[in-house]
Amino acid sequence: MTMLHTKHLTHWFGGLRAVHDFNLDLQPGELVAIIGPNGAGKTTVFNLITGVYRPTEGQIVFQGQNLVGLPTHRIIVGGVARTFQNVRLFKELTVLDNVRIAHYARAGYLAWEAMLYLPRFTRQEAQIRQDTLELLDIFDLADLAETVSRNLPYGQQRRLEIARALATRPTLLLLDEPAAGMNPAEVEQLMETILWIRRQFNLTILLIEHQMRVVMGIAERIKVLDFGQTIADGTPAEIQNHPRVIEAYLGVEAV
Repeated sequence: MTMLHTKHLTHWFGGLRAVHDFNLDLQPGELVAIIGPNGAGKTTVFNLITGVYRPTEGQIVFQGQNLVGLPTHRIIVGGVARTFQNVRLFKELTVLDNVRIAHYARAGYLAWEAMLYLPRFTRQEAQIRQDTLELLDIFDLADLAETVSRNLPYGQQRRLEIARALATRPTLLLLDEPAAGMNPAEVEQLMETILWIRRQFNLTILLIEHQMRVVMGIAERIKVLDFGQTIADGTPAEIQNHPRVIEAYLGVEAV
């Protein structure tokens, strides 16, 4: 069964068409990359899937449920999580609290139970803290649990953002340029981490990335956008020498 299905997905910003006729069938367990020059519409696709924008036209179906018109928090609870092109942490909160707060999308206790410190509240809070520390340990952040997140180096902030996304217990993870700003050693570690969390958490992953080392190293299938339109779709080997892709990136026709 197809996990994510988009059909004729189109979005306009006033008179500017950001995405046109975007079609994708994402199967469970796949790791698919969306690439393209700056302004190609990649992040707009993520924003449409996660409810930040409502598409002008088209369908978005996730595990049989229509996502068009659903608020973002409902989409998250349904199993879709994402990171952002620019790191978006709660900069004044600790590393621990940044991840712990993501668990509350699924918290089962009521506000009055929290105010009275009733048993269901205390049990769930203890479990949330344990789950949070386990996630931080996976990303080598456990020793920094009480550190204010703005004080982390950039690479660790990126890892923290992924850990926070995983705290929502997704089945589909959208990663928007996770390697941005990383040095070569961090990029290598990131590639290994993405492959590991896919296996460990049984995830399907949709990835936006500019670093071709990452895309060609871990993606099983690649869609290429240019000016909002899909110009190529295939395996890394097929995409690497595709003439329209070369033209889009270099501005010259392939010879």
